[in-house]
Amino acid sequence: MKKLLNLICFLTIGIASFAQDPDASQLHETAKQFMRGGDWTNAVLVLNKALAKDPQNISIQKDIALTYYYQRDFAKARETVKPLVEREDADVPTYQIAGNIYKALAERKDAEKMYKKALKKYPNSGPLYAEYGELLWMMNENFTSIEQWELGIKSDPGYAGNYYFAARYYYFTTDKVWALVYGEIFVNMESYTSRTAEVKNLLLDSYKKFFVIDPKAKPAKQDNDFTKAFTAVMNQNSSVINSGITTESLTMLRTRFLLDWNKDYAAKFPFRLFDHQKQLLQEGMFEAYNQWIFEAAGDLAKYESWTKLNTEQYNEFTRFQKSKLFKVPAGQYYKSTN
Repeated sequence: MKKLLNLICFLTIGIASFAQDPDASQLHETAKQFMRGGDWTNAVLVLNKALAKDPQNISIQKDIALTYYYQRDFAKARETVKPLVEREDADVPTYQIAGNIYKALAERKDAEKMYKKALKKYPNSGPLYAEYGELLWMMNENFTSIEQWELGIKSDPGYAGNYYFAARYYYFTTDKVWALVYGEIFVNMESYTSRTAEVKNLLLDSYKKFFVIDPKAKPAKQDNDFTKAFTAVMNQNSSVINSGITTESLTMLRTRFLLDWNKDYAAKFPFRLFDHQKQLLQEGMFEAYNQWIFEAAGDLAKYESWTKLNTEQYNEFTRFQKSKLFKVPAGQYYKSTN
């Protein structure tokens, strides 16, 4: 009899728990699961249920706007996000969502106005500079776009996106120093994405063009002391690439560059990228590093062959590359420093 009573109590409690109305946070979590699975219709349905329980919750509202965006219902997405960017508690992701919605609707002037407001509120946000610069690029305001990416690099040096856009910009000018520097910083920050492969190709091609002035390229701005030093050290070691740019000749060029740079300029221009290269050189991984960047970009089959012939070296470098966090510290910005 006692067992029967216990069983009845257990079932009663279980049914009551099952029937209990979920709160806003529980509904929001359920909606996020639908979002992760790409079930946008169910996500909107549950998010609206959650919002009814907590009408001022900006996180729920952001997810509603984002879900409409992914559904390509841009009008509803704009209707949802527009009041959010006016709120005091609007954060960087709120402005990012709004920017994507405005860009999808080709409402670029509204987007520009919104980014300017956002950057007044968050003047050190790398993502906002990156996306505002991208918008300006879409509006064919190329020189203004690079100003935003440079501000992003200076203000938030740990964010990869501005290095990506800036490297691509400088690639199409005569300013190959910064295509090389920013491109290599980027592949160390974001090492295994489709953008990484793109920038590796850019780096290889930039080295091929570094010693040649392209008459069709846009002129570079005035050189500064860092740029002059970088160019001088490259030029004084350029004899090693007289027979062409290959991974082997680049490894030799960059090794000599590092030795001379550390002797003559490292104290004046402390730089995370060159410190990273120096560490790889000292620990016997610099060849693998250069193979990973340049051979993988130039001849993937040859790179795969190298990895098989140098398995231990490849594995050691891969472990290191995947375990380290590459971050440029504040104060190492030399683009506009004389």
